[in-house]
Amino acid sequence: MPSGLTHRNAMKQFQYYNKEFSSSYILKLHQIIYSGEKTHQHTHTGEKPFSCEQRDKTFVTAGELKLHQRVHTGEKPFSCEQCDKTFVTAGELKLHQRVHTGEKPFSCEQCDKTFVTAGELKLHQRVHTGEKPFSCDQCGKAFSQLGNLKCHYRIHSGEKPYHCDECGKDFAMSGHLKLHKRIHSGEKPYQCRHCEKTFSSSSARNSHERKHSGVRPYRCEECGKTFGHLGTFTVHRNSHTKETIYPCEQCGKIFSSSSSLRNHERIHTGEKPYHCDECGKDFLILHQRYHSGEKPYSCEQCGKAFVSAGKLKLHQRVHSGEKPYSCEQCGKAFSRLDSLNRHFLIHTGEKSHHCDECGKDFTQSGHLTDHKRIHSGEKPYQCRHCEKTFTFLPNRNRHERTHTGVKPFKCEECGKRFTLIETLIIHRNIHTKDP
Repeated sequence: MPSGLTHRNAMKQFQYYNKEFSSSYILKLHQIIYSGEKTHQHTHTGEKPFSCEQRDKTFVTAGELKLHQRVHTGEKPFSCEQCDKTFVTAGELKLHQRVHTGEKPFSCEQCDKTFVTAGELKLHQRVHTGEKPFSCDQCGKAFSQLGNLKCHYRIHSGEKPYHCDECGKDFAMSGHLKLHKRIHSGEKPYQCRHCEKTFSSSSARNSHERKHSGVRPYRCEECGKTFGHLGTFTVHRNSHTKETIYPCEQCGKIFSSSSSLRNHERIHTGEKPYHCDECGKDFLILHQRYHSGEKPYSCEQCGKAFVSAGKLKLHQRVHSGEKPYSCEQCGKAFSRLDSLNRHFLIHTGEKSHHCDECGKDFTQSGHLTDHKRIHSGEKPYQCRHCEKTFTFLPNRNRHERTHTGVKPFKCEECGKRFTLIETLIIHRNIHTKDP
């Protein structure tokens, strides 16, 4: 602002031009434009004079602030004329339009493959450079993409977050679940390009097509013999070492016993030799334990029992304190990958779970489920000592302490205990008050 132009004088001058503002904040933005103040220097000084009134976030320019505010307002002023999808910025719209035009302006200099975005090109170039910046802290295996590392971690944790509603089988990756569902649907979308035969997976189709093309991509380093199928190659390779193994002809996975191989092959055939009399489902082995209550895997430290070895392994981290999954942005560590994924949403601000009643958005589906009870009036949590019911589980637990007399919150200064955290906080102020 020019020297001598006070806030009061500025108001008078803008009134002279008959320009009015809804707040002093908007007036301040206008004054900067009017006075010719440059924002470029802020990039050097680090100054961010534009702040969001809804959050503490600050910005270098008024334009950046305006873009940010659309996060709160939900405004998406840029729409695609071909599919009506809307976007926050013109840049996002431009990227999206390449889906319709097929434009891929970023090309690889080594193989001429083209990509929609510079980010996709950068990821692809790691194929040529061999760069693998993401490594597993448990076994040291490295990956070119963070997503691949996250999937790999599930080998160690035994976590299988993708569930088949048809048979109850769980999977570590969404792609594996999608492929598995074709066993139930009978869908075979991949047709051989040389005959009429169809397949449920592209890998099975590619393996079959080698019968037509004669391509033999698997070569034995010992004797030079080549093979068209991974399973056949694996059997041959072990003829040199005399080791007895059992490979799956469909996917090449190796097993140490014929019985393990037979169980595995049922994934491909869809065979479910065991029938559940409780719910009518056909299954392999694990499912029946959910009805029988059998939990053959127990924790040596606390005696708690589990249905599977994988669930026991996850539980043991409670005792060991092991937290193998850490956030790249803030360093916070977690014992489970799904906990890390939920935590990431704090940094991204993504709220993909939407309430149709009031329009409020949430980061987690569980939070949305809890919120919906406000609209429905549902109170599913009943006190185990009286008839009172509650909308949220923590509220029920809090109430039950009035019956049990449990006081879990302890003052570190004097040892006094309290039923509620709020009472403890008020009590602490007694110790912090100046004499």
